[in-house]
Amino acid sequence: MHIHILGICGTFMGSLAQLAKQQGHYVTGSDAKVYPPMSDQLKRAGIPFVDGYKPDQFQPRPDLVVVGNTLSRGNPCVESMLDLQLDYISGPEWLGANILANRHVIAVAGTHGKTTTASMIVGMLSWAGLDPGYLIGGVPINKEISATMGSGQYFVVEADEYDCAFFDKRSKFIHYRSNTLVINNIEFDHADIFSDLGAIETQFHHLLRTLPSNVDIIYPDDDKVVKALIDRGCWSRTISHSDDGCAWQYRLIKEDMSSFEVKYSDGLNPVNTARVNWDQFGLHNVRNAMSAIIAAHQVGVSIEDSCAALSDFSGVMRRMQIIFQKENFTLYDDFAHHPTAIAATLGGLRARVGGAKIITVIEPGSATMRRGFHGKNLALSLEDSDQVFWYLGPEVLWDASDIMSFADVNFKVFRVLEDLIDSCISAAKSDAHMVIMSNTGFQGFHDRILKRLRS
Repeated sequence: MHIHILGICGTFMGSLAQLAKQQGHYVTGSDAKVYPPMSDQLKRAGIPFVDGYKPDQFQPRPDLVVVGNTLSRGNPCVESMLDLQLDYISGPEWLGANILANRHVIAVAGTHGKTTTASMIVGMLSWAGLDPGYLIGGVPINKEISATMGSGQYFVVEADEYDCAFFDKRSKFIHYRSNTLVINNIEFDHADIFSDLGAIETQFHHLLRTLPSNVDIIYPDDDKVVKALIDRGCWSRTISHSDDGCAWQYRLIKEDMSSFEVKYSDGLNPVNTARVNWDQFGLHNVRNAMSAIIAAHQVGVSIEDSCAALSDFSGVMRRMQIIFQKENFTLYDDFAHHPTAIAATLGGLRARVGGAKIITVIEPGSATMRRGFHGKNLALSLEDSDQVFWYLGPEVLWDASDIMSFADVNFKVFRVLEDLIDSCISAAKSDAHMVIMSNTGFQGFHDRILKRLRS
């Protein structure tokens, strides 16, 4: 079958393309925004794609068009697809029907930590020899690809709450029919499609209403929104974790959370404990790890094996990934685009580096950030920085000076990318940890600054 994917360079749709090709389909696609790492993955996989949405890409006529959720009515390809009466489907629906059917689906949902938690679970199942399939919204550093079919029974999927397509406004995770579900947290995000937190909670409640009674739902015990969601109506088994009072507990061993102990007691058998010593840091990663350990345990992976896998976990590209290091200067690439995630990431880095200088380079890339919804909370999330460099593109209309009055942090605003690069290069001459925070291609900023640093 010839499958043509509109919006193929997004992390989800690009991963979908690779799965479809692994199934034996001929896959092509197009997109308007092409940047690594997905564009590189597609090239390595031998999947041809074109830049732009000219309707002539439907010649020869594909058997099926998979439509990404960034496309809407008025797009030339969408209009041509409808006029030609081509068969079409959303990405999540195609995934659910053609990949996830007859697999044990381990889905990871929530506002933050989906990619990292899903990658941890993949690592644990792989360590145990279960060869899982997976589709996640990033690239695990030791896997190098974001999706594969796998030969085993289990399939790990990042279960996003974003909508499916212009013709299906339900959240993606509705189509996945999860057997094991992780909900890391629920906060307000995606202001382009959700009016408030209540609208997001309703989508999660719709998800819970579709799950059978024998599904395990795993969540942190101290997340009030998730607990309220479950109290609203849940017909499946629930498993929670915390640092105290739950059957699953963690105990921090090092201040930067690079070492912690996991403890499990079912009240019948001896207490089971194991320790993680890893390169990750921050309490958010410990909590992600707890959810992952429980998910793996529910499908037969021992706590000892899961902790051993975590101790070997190399992280995920664009999640505090070190992309340059020389003498006492380190440059990180991070995907954080929400105040909670930003604060957790910078807080973890501060715990690790102590009093060393931290410079945060931040581009408001998400719809919620660009529209200024986070305000004061965004400023406060940056307080572990010594210096903040804001890049505000033409689509960002708010003034960073207004919100930064709430935080005692030195900052500078840039509207010209080259000026930002010059300031970063100057800052790199000092001892510092510099964190680039963006969830877009950032107009090639990463490659441009790396080229300057290496020269």
